[in-house]
Amino acid sequence: MANTCIQFSGFMVSCIGWIGIIIATATNDWVVTCKYGMNTCKKMDELGAKGLWAECVISTALYHCISLTQILDLPAYIQTSRALMITASILGLPAVALVLVSMPCINLGNEPESVKSKRSVLGGVLILLIAACGIVSTVWFPIGAHHEQGLMSFGFSLYAGWVGSVFCLLGGCMISCCSGDGPAQYTENRYYYSKQGAANPAPPSSANHAKSAHV
Repeated sequence: MANTCIQFSGFMVSCIGWIGIIIATATNDWVVTCKYGMNTCKKMDELGAKGLWAECVISTALYHCISLTQILDLPAYIQTSRALMITASILGLPAVALVLVSMPCINLGNEPESVKSKRSVLGGVLILLIAACGIVSTVWFPIGAHHEQGLMSFGFSLYAGWVGSVFCLLGGCMISCCSGDGPAQYTENRYYYSKQGAANPAPPSSANHAKSAHV
């Protein structure tokens, strides 16, 4: 019962983390940058926001974005972050599906518990891989943006990616740790041995043989 609760909690936490990864991938408010120096940008009230897909100019009277469509001309940190975040978003679907069908309340035919445990572990590993992709992207992107331009602060998308990565890491660990098939396998083996013992009763003792021969 405890493993079931932990597995379900890990599944819910992982789903929330996956949603955070998708939000971070789809939005462009990753970092707030400044091209002219901090004091100049504050006086001009003109800041820049940069994400995976666009670079925007933010001011009181203007919000203009330029799509980053020249893939080969983009810096390496943007290209890598794009690839990792897209991979994490796509891997979330099979990971969530594997964990969902491995729940104790869902039965696919007469499959043994060991198969469901292996499926749950595989889903947990995929969720951990999603967390790794999210962590690398959300750490490398602001570092690369800071070296390229002046970095003022972090944006909403970056916070969503951090929260999603941490939730996926926590959920993947919970699912992987509670998916062992030790107790079920022990019970199955115990039942097998007891059944085998009942079918093959123990032979009579040597004392009884000796007594019969003496008579």
